[in-house]
Amino acid sequence: MDPLLYLAGVVVMFLLWIKVKGLDYVIVHQRWIFVCLFLLPLSVIFDVYYYVRAWLIFKMCSAPKLHDQRVRDIQRQVREWRKEGSKTYMCTGRPGWLTVSLRVGKYKKTHKNIMINMMDILEVDTKRQVVRVEPLANMGQVTALLNSIGWTLPVLPELDDLTVGGLVMGTGIESSSHIYGLFQHICVAYELVLADGSLVRCTEEENSDLFQAVPWSCGTLGFLVAAEIKIVPTKSWVKLRYEPVRGLENICKRFTEASENKQNTFVEGIQYSLDTAVIMTGTMTDHAEPDKINRIGLHFQPWFFKHVEGYLKGDQTGVEYIPLRQYYHRHTRSIFWELQDIIPFGNNPVFRWLFGWMVPPKISLLKLTQGETIRRLYEQHHVVQDMLVPMKHLQAAITRFHQDIDVYPLWLCPFLLPPGRGMVHPKGQEEELYVDIGAYGEPKVKHFEAKASTRQLEKFVRDVHGFQMLYADVYMDREEFWEMFDGQLYHRLREELGCKEAFPEVYDKICKSARH
Repeated sequence: MDPLLYLAGVVVMFLLWIKVKGLDYVIVHQRWIFVCLFLLPLSVIFDVYYYVRAWLIFKMCSAPKLHDQRVRDIQRQVREWRKEGSKTYMCTGRPGWLTVSLRVGKYKKTHKNIMINMMDILEVDTKRQVVRVEPLANMGQVTALLNSIGWTLPVLPELDDLTVGGLVMGTGIESSSHIYGLFQHICVAYELVLADGSLVRCTEEENSDLFQAVPWSCGTLGFLVAAEIKIVPTKSWVKLRYEPVRGLENICKRFTEASENKQNTFVEGIQYSLDTAVIMTGTMTDHAEPDKINRIGLHFQPWFFKHVEGYLKGDQTGVEYIPLRQYYHRHTRSIFWELQDIIPFGNNPVFRWLFGWMVPPKISLLKLTQGETIRRLYEQHHVVQDMLVPMKHLQAAITRFHQDIDVYPLWLCPFLLPPGRGMVHPKGQEEELYVDIGAYGEPKVKHFEAKASTRQLEKFVRDVHGFQMLYADVYMDREEFWEMFDGQLYHRLREELGCKEAFPEVYDKICKSARH
């Protein structure tokens, strides 16, 4: 009984402290307390519920039947909107805080919300080598199911909570993208409910214009209700080689060579300073050397980026065997390296052993509880950006990142960009090797100012015919935005499909200068 009374006393004192200091103060200055006491347990409950639900529905084979009912319900909602006079734009009814994007869409309060509760894996067709999924199925669900039956996605973006709909309507990338391209390039079909309530299926052969235009459109051409995605046979392990490299020129040269080598199934770089990095190359295998196995996904293991940094500090190469699913989600536990700013002691061995099984907190819950104060602080003192630039401009791009924001580590992920007619494609008519430079953290430059510094980066990316991922804060004006992205096909389809009265233009939906 005494321990319970002691615990109750601690809780009462904590609540009184919050009352005296104010909830905003505690969340801003001691955010780890709130995260550890509330968000981590809630995140575990969320995960258990969604995994059990997905498993039961798939095993009972009820997903396809429920799917058809849900599609009809979406069509009904769209037709009702039309009968009511199409007074406002439409958008999905999913709360903005549930998305992985940093934005909480204010448009949700003024637009007609169409409820789309579609989070199931519908079918795995091993003969055609495709999986058919609903838009809110996430990468954690997909890997858990596919890996258990010997299959995987050729491009499986890192974080568990990324949804198929977000990856189709936005974009997605992984360390296998130097072979397969972006997430959109492994999709073979989309099913959408259009502005008139009709259901259409589009592929490279059928409604090919719409198929090309959907990626990066951010839900402004129709409501995605299903996607068919390529799958490939999998193996049990990833044989991962770690190579520390010093000198910016050497880093770019070695990274380019590794990315051009198709014998590497996976290629990734983590840059720890302007002239130090570790380049990782991996291949799938069914056999592992017992003394080189590293189950990096176990809750008590060091965060992956810290583990990798050990090879740089020791100035030594290395080889490890990592279970495939743990490799796919190697950055999930630390949200790349963002969690070190939220729970500063999160990589401490004691914390990992006692509480690491609850990590990470759900990004959606972090957004829901951050409040306006934290949002403003993060906007002004924190950078989360992914810039996609041609590989030939990698050295200039890293130098520019260093000058404008000075955020480390940087994530380097190569990808092949084929020609196309959608919003994102190379300048010419031939495929080109690009690299995603991901900057996540606190800028160290003294002159950092969120809008001005990001606009400098955006201009550089436009000048080299690169692209900015649209989940992040975008400061371009409309003219600059359509200089970066090819809007020719997109605008024509919006006119033809009656989207201009039904959905906002993608620029108006995601760019800060349009939303404020």
